[in-house]
Amino acid sequence: MTLGEYLTEETISLNLEAETSSEVIRHLGNKLFDCGLVKESFIEAAISREQNLPTGLPLEDDLHVAIPHTDIEHVNKPGLAMATLSKPVVFQNMVDPSDSVNVSIVFLMALDKPHAQIAMLQEIAGVIQDGELLKRLVKAQEARDVIREFTTIGK
Repeated sequence: MTLGEYLTEETISLNLEAETSSEVIRHLGNKLFDCGLVKESFIEAAISREQNLPTGLPLEDDLHVAIPHTDIEHVNKPGLAMATLSKPVVFQNMVDPSDSVNVSIVFLMALDKPHAQIAMLQEIAGVIQDGELLKRLVKAQEARDVIREFTTIGK
């Protein structure tokens, strides 16, 4: 499956106003929960994992990304939630947890198979290397525009 197939309009938030990484994860986790994709335990597990194994990823052009996720036992069905943030939110750097990253785009992964995490991370890695695509995502006004961007990748 591609990112465009995991995302739905219900799991996308554009120009989300949030102050903390936990607030972003909680908001996106609730979207996944409302769609029946994750268990009630998912949100707190994802926040806890982010505190111990941060996922902030500094990129070029100051459009930094975070890719929080948690263990498969908290997931009912695979899905992906995404938010663009109205102003950057601090996540800790996945490579150097003592370093802060001002994140503008967050992908919250909910996967039910261990190997699926690697595949989705690889797909997200391909997306985040495209600076022009990231700029279009941040400028998107409607969730369907985001989905269209992901479904046209590689075509």
